[in-house]
Amino acid sequence: MEVQETRVQTDRVLTIPNILSMARLVGVPLFLWLILQPVFGGPKSDGWALLVLALSGVSDYLDGKLARRWNQISSLGRLLDPAADRLYILSTLVGLTWREILPIWLTAALLAREAMLLVMVWILRRHGYPPPQVNFLGKAATFNLMYAFPLLLLSDSGTWLDTPATVFGWAFAGWGTTLYWWAGILYVVQVRRLVKADTADTTAD
Repeated sequence: MEVQETRVQTDRVLTIPNILSMARLVGVPLFLWLILQPVFGGPKSDGWALLVLALSGVSDYLDGKLARRWNQISSLGRLLDPAADRLYILSTLVGLTWREILPIWLTAALLAREAMLLVMVWILRRHGYPPPQVNFLGKAATFNLMYAFPLLLLSDSGTWLDTPATVFGWAFAGWGTTLYWWAGILYVVQVRRLVKADTADTTAD
């Protein structure tokens, strides 16, 4: 089996890509607060929530691109980038489900996939391996979900945008959920192969 590249090019913490990832993490509670304001009797702030989500998407693109271009890939960045993605997905799931824009079954399907991945990370750590790197399918899934959630939020605007936002939002949600689980299954296969090889080496020794 091909071993993944784990070389870290820099141990610096305060790099531009890492600062962008940190800013994305700071935006998570702000985004959730903006979404949930109507639930607690406050005004609708969906426009501001969409702006925060859009800025998060831009920073998600930039931090990876700049890290590669400026040779600032770091172990911290490899943790911050997927963590920010998952926290935005989690906060959006909580907010949209609470507002009854997303059905519980879709939220449960996405959370079940996250729970499965956490189990895989735990198994890897037990065998001394780092967490699995985000693969292309995982990034594609996140990309689709990051389009789906703003569109579904926009479908609750009470304007002429409701219908097209609903149609395209659910299309992206369907693709994103499918790819999300596909990527998760590939992680399981990868972890199984690593653990099996590790067990075989231990037995041989």
